[in-house]
Amino acid sequence: MADKLDRLVHTFAALADLGQEIADTSDFHEMVRTSLHLLLGSLAVRRGAITEFDSEARVLRFIATRGLDEKEPDYIALDSQAISDLISVGLCAVKCDDDNAASRRLAEQHLAVLEANRIEILLPLVVRGKLVGLILLGEKASGEAYTPEDRDLLWAMGRHIGVGIQERRLVEELERRAAENRKLYEDMRGIYQDTVKAFAAAIDCKDKYTQGHSERVGKYSEIIAREMGWSDDAVEGIAVAGYLHDIGKLVVERDILNAPYHIDAKQSSELNRHPAAGYEILAPIHHPYADISLMARYHHERMDGAGYPEGLIGDQIPVGARIVALADSFDAMTTDRPYKKRRSLEDVVIDFRRNSGKQFAPEVVASLCRALLKEVTGETGERRILRMLGKGYVDPDRIAPLLAELIAELDSALFAKAAGNA
Repeated sequence: MADKLDRLVHTFAALADLGQEIADTSDFHEMVRTSLHLLLGSLAVRRGAITEFDSEARVLRFIATRGLDEKEPDYIALDSQAISDLISVGLCAVKCDDDNAASRRLAEQHLAVLEANRIEILLPLVVRGKLVGLILLGEKASGEAYTPEDRDLLWAMGRHIGVGIQERRLVEELERRAAENRKLYEDMRGIYQDTVKAFAAAIDCKDKYTQGHSERVGKYSEIIAREMGWSDDAVEGIAVAGYLHDIGKLVVERDILNAPYHIDAKQSSELNRHPAAGYEILAPIHHPYADISLMARYHHERMDGAGYPEGLIGDQIPVGARIVALADSFDAMTTDRPYKKRRSLEDVVIDFRRNSGKQFAPEVVASLCRALLKEVTGETGERRILRMLGKGYVDPDRIAPLLAELIAELDSALFAKAAGNA
């Protein structure tokens, strides 16, 4: 009775140790090596190995060994019958003296390898009817035969190890599929971005005086949003909105867009249709980013309500539209048009000061100025704004103090407003 109790305690202890090892160890190969050592130690077995079944190559690959001949093969090839036998046979002795045909076939087919390494027991690892591996065990150190209790313990420990191998397979498969899905997503996103840029190019091609405008507005919008602390996805979305903000111009007569003079009231009314037309074009499209169509619709609204098409005031204007509005105006002020030359950057900063809170949202102006100041002073290695503005346009010594002064004024006003609303 005492011997049976000791064996029972020993069995539970061995299973507990093995289960803990499989659960706690993230290194697969370390888990398999330790599992083999625990299995051999629990039965005082001199030598053994754990193999993993490669279903594509139809081989058993050795992934952990102990005490085997140094010349053991890297793998054991299996034919269809051997695979079927391993799934059905259960634990078997190499030198079979029973009438189990499957056991005999397995032993005879690989007798040279098994005898060379003095293997006595084969334990297939089968999980949910699928072969995941095979455990090979040599003789016990005592020279005694394997008892029914030993076989029960091997069965239990083998199930643990088989599940551990299968779980690793499932994780690898999930990781592979996740990688494939990530690549598919990146490919689709790349196609979407290329399509957006193609549309932007088409928009600008219709208006020969503003070629490159939509792309620059997209980039300025992205820079502003990033400076405001937006997430990567949100930044990407606002860039798309910038690229497509003028898509409504596709319905405006080319003669109006390309007029080399100030257009009259009737032509201006026609041109002013483009934000609403842009909304109508973009609204039916299921964009991966929210509110793209609204940013196109409201990018000519003003904080004081004097904009169009709806005369929205302040926070009624979506923040994305406020960003695109500033990016649009900034590019218009800093590029040549047929009826006017671009303004100096100093003059643009003065315009920002005069129109913050009226035409432009103060927090958006502050963010654009802050991003520009970082480039001017060399605080950031990026020179995206400076490259778009062109060589020789920016005088760092003159513009840096103007930007710093305006940022301080806007930050102070925004802080006071926040304190007043608290």
